[in-house]
Amino acid sequence: MDVKEIIRKIEETPAPQVRKAAIAYSGGLDSSLGIEMLRRKYKAQEIVPITVDVGQGEEEVRVSQEKAKVLKVEPIMIDARTEFTEVWLSKAIRANSDYNGYPVSTSMTRQLVARIVAEEARARGCDSIMEGSTGKGNDQYRMHNVFKMFAPELEVLVPVRDFDLTRAEEEVLCREWDVPVTETITGGDDKTMWCRSIASGAIDLNQELPRDIWMWLVPPEDAPNEAEHVEITFREGLPVSLDGKEMPLGELIPRLNELGGRHGVGKIDIFEDGIMDLKSREIYEAPAAHIVLKLHHDLEQQCLTKEEIQFKKMIDAKWAYMTYHGEWYHPLKAELDAFIAASQGVVNGTYRVKLYKGNIDIVQRESATSLFTPEIRSIKARGFDQRWCANAAKVRGLPFEILAKRQRIMEGGK
Repeated sequence: MDVKEIIRKIEETPAPQVRKAAIAYSGGLDSSLGIEMLRRKYKAQEIVPITVDVGQGEEEVRVSQEKAKVLKVEPIMIDARTEFTEVWLSKAIRANSDYNGYPVSTSMTRQLVARIVAEEARARGCDSIMEGSTGKGNDQYRMHNVFKMFAPELEVLVPVRDFDLTRAEEEVLCREWDVPVTETITGGDDKTMWCRSIASGAIDLNQELPRDIWMWLVPPEDAPNEAEHVEITFREGLPVSLDGKEMPLGELIPRLNELGGRHGVGKIDIFEDGIMDLKSREIYEAPAAHIVLKLHHDLEQQCLTKEEIQFKKMIDAKWAYMTYHGEWYHPLKAELDAFIAASQGVVNGTYRVKLYKGNIDIVQRESATSLFTPEIRSIKARGFDQRWCANAAKVRGLPFEILAKRQRIMEGGK
């Protein structure tokens, strides 16, 4: 691949000249290359890199800082871990966050990062804002929506998309311009404490997954031959205690990733329908999300009425759809949050589960606010006089008698 041809393509593509540009800087290939793009193509007089910690881990943050030194920039560090867990992740759990098999995660962090970067850019007098999305993915829409919500007057720069760069072309440019790259997986990865996406959009249809791509997950065949039991307590729809010890989500979720991951829990290999309605094979690992969402859903089945459960399924699906599609700050999304929050006051209980080779088996349930009443419903208990239901069954059957009469008429009978 000829680097001169790549550079010529960039030079011949029109781009705005900017004075002071903020950039959402993670230390990954795209944002690192973006720093050099701001210097070489956009002719930025001042660059404001902003790194937002949403729980990607100390190692990733440290590496990004080391790369920043090579790039001769000093990122502004903003710790958003508490907001991510206590606000965003809390809402996701209560909403049983699931977009067609994906426990909504990066969809949230991209929008959280975009809001913080936009707010910082405005406060610091920037005239433009850059992010590293491609033109084939979802993040360009999520980031753009939020940028325009919180900094509508700023020019949005997306060089990978706007110069039509492939991953290979980016790598060639990085070598040419001495941009540090430590990415070991084509397509990279994106980690939060809730879910880790792996090689997004770069996995072929029948490609065998390397065994060394996992961070938390131990493949089930390599997991321990002995099961492990854990106990989780929920209060108002949120996990608040692990094995009898109360802890914030920011501690409980990472611990569950370790516990679940070592027992093979949390592998996701799905076809995902992106914002552009194009399918991709996506790989995730999410041990804690698998455990928490399974138990939260089961607890709702215990504690909410049938009507609430049926209606909330629709609300949850819409919540996941809007969050995935970059609409966290849409007014309807806030209204969905309000309904979901109103339903959670009775979602309380303690679960004991067994983790074993990829399986999550519930072995004990306790809830003071459960609607499960075996003393009335169980066929082993008298509960109520069953003869009461005879006339009720007759009334409920009347519509079917009417349907039968109509069917006979349509068939020419009487």
